[in-house]
Amino acid sequence: MKLSLLGHDYQYAVEQIMLVLFPEERPEPLTEQTPEQAGSLCRSELTFQSGKACVKTWLYRDGKSSCGLASVPAPDPADKLVYDRVLQRAVKQSFYKAALPLLDKKPDWGALTGIRPAKLASRALEEGLTEEETVHRFQEEYFVSPQRTRLAMEAAKAGLEAKRSLRPEELSLYVGIPFCPTRCAYCSFVSADVQRALKLVEPFLEALDREIDAAAELLPRAGAVIRSVYMGGGTPTTLSASQLDHLLGHIRTAFDLSRLSEFTVEAGRPDTITADKLAVLRKHGVDRISVNPQSMEDEVLRAMGRAHTAADILSAYRLVREADFPAVNMDLIAGLPKDTVEGFQYTLDTVLGLDPENVTVHTLALKKGSRLMLEPQSLPSGEDTARMLDYAWSRLEGAGYRPYYLYRQKYMSGALENIGWCKPGFEGLYNICIMEELHTILALGAGGSTKLTDPSTGKIVRLTNPKYPFEYIQRIDQLCREKEALVPFCQALRSKEV
Repeated sequence: MKLSLLGHDYQYAVEQIMLVLFPEERPEPLTEQTPEQAGSLCRSELTFQSGKACVKTWLYRDGKSSCGLASVPAPDPADKLVYDRVLQRAVKQSFYKAALPLLDKKPDWGALTGIRPAKLASRALEEGLTEEETVHRFQEEYFVSPQRTRLAMEAAKAGLEAKRSLRPEELSLYVGIPFCPTRCAYCSFVSADVQRALKLVEPFLEALDREIDAAAELLPRAGAVIRSVYMGGGTPTTLSASQLDHLLGHIRTAFDLSRLSEFTVEAGRPDTITADKLAVLRKHGVDRISVNPQSMEDEVLRAMGRAHTAADILSAYRLVREADFPAVNMDLIAGLPKDTVEGFQYTLDTVLGLDPENVTVHTLALKKGSRLMLEPQSLPSGEDTARMLDYAWSRLEGAGYRPYYLYRQKYMSGALENIGWCKPGFEGLYNICIMEELHTILALGAGGSTKLTDPSTGKIVRLTNPKYPFEYIQRIDQLCREKEALVPFCQALRSKEV
């Protein structure tokens, strides 16, 4: 879609709402063509009149045209942050109104484009708005459906409850293990196939040992304490039992974990789960583990590149239960290749029959670099994916689960969402902290992104580790030095509290 902006330069805001409402479109530079020649065209114009900021959007698409108008009280340009936020919201509202007549159905998330809807709701509540006023804002300013508004409110309440439990000096630790048995068709995370990258595992772990030691030395100087640990990837249980024993033992001895309230490991792939690995995890205090079916249908598992069957998932789950983990999460994905509404319903019913403490229901997102983007396959329609999520919502609530965190992504089927569901009392603190950006996340390993977070201002400083194991190994000295930024950042936060 060609974009023409008049009176403003909020191109990113226009692109965001365009990708949500018309995910098949891509922004293009404007030419001198007429709308009929251009194919798809957006003209967005901002004017100021009588104390109001007015945005008018014209859309031309598939031979049809439409116009949308949004106006807000003109914000004070002296406050640049608020000024831009208000005007960008008006730009999106105008585009949304213009797009509605060109869409097959009204989007559940309306004109809301951010990946963290619950954060928007919790911010409104913290600013003094009542629940009723926050609901009104979601439905009248962002045009969000009543059901999705309720979802955002539920997750916001869980986020605020988690925030009240945190102390200023606490942070979370993430450890990234970039190896998997095979690569799934939907995956854009860089995870090396162990069969091809076996020679990198030991050098990677040696480099990770060095980063653990460097980070552990910094925390006392920063006055920081670890509240939660999350080991992800990739699939950490791709490592052998002895490798896991060494790594987890090193984490336990290097860091002060006296304040730790949860320790999560993504076992994920059932073809990596064995009794001896589970024994190692429990030995080192891991109390939350994921067994991620994504689907319980063998045809769907084959289409997504998994090397295991639904029967393997059931066997792995039994091993996990026998190992006596206090909390088990199971991930599902709505909208996978070869899946159907009936097939997804069977998957969810089967998972609920296992009675895990947490169930995360993802919506398939077509990610750059994934095999699904490079080799498109037959996917369920956005409407069918929405039916899958509606069924999940009904069944999970009926079984006593509640939503406690959510997020959205680009190129997501039906412009929907990912939802973390839990039984009461089994909320995953790390998941809430990273989604709601409640405190600092110290990330080690490949693909991890440290987020130095100032909760009082929302300011975040990111330190990103390389995604590829080889680059991570090569740059380990530099990465250890970069982590030094944690000390002055935390010290500055403490000085604000005095």
